[in-house]
Amino acid sequence: MTLDPACLEYSRRHHGMDHDLYPYSSLFARPDVLWPGDKKIAVGVLVSLEWFPIVPGKAPFKAPGHMQTAYPDYRHYTSREYGTRVGFYRLLDAFAARSIRASIAVNAAIAERYPSIIADIIAAGHEIVAHSTDMDGTIDSTLPETEERAIIRAARDTLAAATGTVPCGWLSIARQQSWNTPRLLVEEGFAYACDWVNDELPYIQSTAAGPLVAVPFNHELSDRQIITVEQHSAESYVEQMQDACNWLAGEAQSRMLPLHVTPYIMGLPFRMAAFETLLDWLVARGDCAFLAGAELAAPFLQGLKP
Repeated sequence: MTLDPACLEYSRRHHGMDHDLYPYSSLFARPDVLWPGDKKIAVGVLVSLEWFPIVPGKAPFKAPGHMQTAYPDYRHYTSREYGTRVGFYRLLDAFAARSIRASIAVNAAIAERYPSIIADIIAAGHEIVAHSTDMDGTIDSTLPETEERAIIRAARDTLAAATGTVPCGWLSIARQQSWNTPRLLVEEGFAYACDWVNDELPYIQSTAAGPLVAVPFNHELSDRQIITVEQHSAESYVEQMQDACNWLAGEAQSRMLPLHVTPYIMGLPFRMAAFETLLDWLVARGDCAFLAGAELAAPFLQGLKP
């Protein structure tokens, strides 16, 4: 069977993605990034702090981790709630013991339902990233632009009212965007987003409303993917993250290592010791700087021409 010649006539077939957000760029052809303290590896810790409605709404799709059995699905609902009641505080303690500043991706519903958690995040000095309204606040190309903008604004404004600071970072539910999302984020005051996973350094996306920094938290290295989807142990997760760090450090240039964790997954008692072992290993290396999302985006924002 021969290939239809029309397949080779696609007008936008070129290096890169089928959009105009950025040109193709090889990671290995870019200049080094100067991370604080001249560290080679920027470790970005991102915690997804989520609230799942016990009965999912009519969103375009179900977010990963959503309710699964006949409703009310108390088994899955309460296992997710474990993250806000127990697991998240284990993570806060682990970060505090090592003076690590993390990015906490927060559903706006967390601020409305559990204001004490927001107060504890602020007291610990972590950065809050807007993570939509709740786990039904999904975005895709079928969502009208007015409704998508309303979700983005509601998440931003709810978190700003709860914290006294307007968030500058965004993480979509399931990392899912529409064609309009990058532009809408810029129009609503966001400086960076953590949805795209195609690199090991942040980079600039050009939208009709201005630049947006993409800070890549590769989902293949997340605890959800490694532990929940692939069914590996916490010890295997640690080994894979160490392998990733060693490989990145062995390359000639600066890199970013993403640690994306979920309180109801990593915060369980039989996994925390392994995770703390990983944090200690990274701290002891001496070539890693733990940076929140805004700090990861900063060199790229500062490099923009007016």
